[in-house]
Amino acid sequence: MTAALPASLLRERRAIRTLSMPGLIRLVTEIDDNGPISRQRGSLQGAFGDLTTGQLRHTIDTARDLGLIHARGHAMARYQLTASGKDLAEVYDTAARWARTHQLPSPTSGFGARVQHTLQINEGRPEHTGAATEPSAPRTALSEWLTAYPRVLHQDVARSSCTAQESGHAA
Repeated sequence: MTAALPASLLRERRAIRTLSMPGLIRLVTEIDDNGPISRQRGSLQGAFGDLTTGQLRHTIDTARDLGLIHARGHAMARYQLTASGKDLAEVYDTAARWARTHQLPSPTSGFGARVQHTLQINEGRPEHTGAATEPSAPRTALSEWLTAYPRVLHQDVARSSCTAQESGHAA
């Protein structure tokens, strides 16, 4: 018989799974790298043309629910990062740099896959642990972010009908 995990650990794992969503990684890093997404018709779909409308909607709803993005009334910028979104972008950058240094999950992996892999190591998934050095810098950055923005630990993010596609590996 297996012992039940403490509620705090379960909340942290659920938060890490949410923060590992490929669409969320892309949305946060796209806005961080290129600035707010414009209100111009088609700009959102233009930036994320490979995501279905359902995946994109779920990603935006999740980012809003977690307080990572906000929309400014009638301003030209449609979606902007909040302070927590900007800080999460730094966590993603730290995770990607660590994974690139260790050539994980492979030497040719892209940014999103590197972030996802590193966050999943932090989640403690057995298939993502092993020979690699423990990612102390990403673990510290993630822990500090979760402490500064505990909302994600207590948020019950609803899963949409696109769950299987959304939880896949980032491109």
